[in-house]
Formats: sequence, C-alpha cells, structure tokens
Amino acid sequence: MLSDRICRAAQTAAIAASFVFIFAIVALAQDRRQNAPGEFDFYVLALSWSPSYCETVKERTGSSSRPDPQCSGRPFAFVVHGLWPQYDQGFPSFCQVPAPRLNREIVGANLDLMPSPRLIFREWDRHGTCSGLSAHAYFEAVRKARAVVKIPPEFLTPAESTSVSPDDIAAAFMRVNSGLSRQGLAVACDSTRLTEIRLCMTKDFAFRDCAGVAGHACSRDKIAMPVLHADVNGMK
Repeated sequence: MLSDRICRAAQTAAIAASFVFIFAIVALAQDRRQNAPGEFDFYVLALSWSPSYCETVKERTGSSSRPDPQCSGRPFAFVVHGLWPQYDQGFPSFCQVPAPRLNREIVGANLDLMPSPRLIFREWDRHGTCSGLSAHAYFEAVRKARAVVKIPPEFLTPAESTSVSPDDIAAAFMRVNSGLSRQGLAVACDSTRLTEIRLCMTKDFAFRDCAGVAGHACSRDKIAMPVLHADVNGMK
C-alpha cells in the first residue's frame, strides 16, 4: 500500500514537472519576442466611432469639466484610435520606456486623423514604440493604413442616431473594402453603443484575416450609433 502511494505520488510529480517544463518553454519562446520593437506579425487599425466616445465622456465627467478637443468644435464620425502592432496571439505594448518624445509638428500634423493630442501621445507611447519605426515613420504608417480604408457612405454623416447589428456594420465595411473578410475585422461595443471597428492589416497595409482579433467582437444583437454632434461636417 505504501509503495503504491509512493508510485502514484511520483507519477503525479512527474506529470506536474512535465507541464511546468512545457509552460517554461512556451514562456521563454514568447519572452524572446515580447515587446521587442518591430517584432510583430501584423497591424490592427482601430477606428473609433467618435459620437459614442463623446457620449461616454459626457456621462463620466458631466458638463462642468474641461471640454475634450475631440468632442468640441468640429464634429467627427470615425477617427483613428490607433495602429497597433499585433502578434498572432496577443500584442506588444510600451516597447520603449520612456518613449522617445514626440515633437509638436508631429502632433499637429496628425490632429486631422486623431483629434486629441493626448490620444496621439498615448498611442505613440503604448503602440507606436512597438512598431520599430521612428515617430515620423510610424505616423506616416498610420496615415497610409487609414487611407486604405473606405468608410461606408451611410456612416459618413448620419442624420440621426440608429440602432444596428454588429453584423450589419461589418457587412457594410466589407461591401466597400475589397479584400476585407469577416475574419479580418471586429466590431467593438460597450454595454449599449458601437465603440470602434478594428481592421487587421499586413505590414504592407493589405487586409488579412486575424482570428484572435475577430473572435473578440461585440456579441450583442443590436447596438446604438449616436449621431454626430453640431453640424454634420464629419471626417470622411
């Protein structure tokens, strides 16, 4: 009886040791590339639905806080949230700490795509530093990626708030963007609203599939798309 217990304990220990060894090998393989600038598989271009962001800001801070530059003045529709280097599983972030400082010219030149200096700084620190590119080259890549994507006409200057399904939004983007598949994008939402569209691209800015991104899409039947504030001269 004692010898049986000793054998079972030895077998259990051996199995546990095998798992530890396997996990250690996997961890080491990941660590060799984790957060190494320029070492990634593809990009995700994230386009935020600005009216949803602005409604969230208003709900969180109220009307007495300092106006967010994205939510005052010119109204925006889809704006660039970021261009994110990705692994096939997971993603790098904050690959240089502290990040090389952005100059005012770069920030000012990209406010048409990303209408908030704070957003530009944050995206460079967290994602741009993982691209392996200089700040100038990274934001040029952001502009090139954004130029590839066509926005469905119905989402350019909507006249009223609507309730839509994530599948309908995805279908609209696929209809106007040749080569974009359902497995190459994700429609993201919060508890009630569309938040953004995430489109997967190669390093040469061609659409590609990305099961790890597409698999984390909004699962709600219907989501709200708030209307643009003020006039309707939104970003196209």
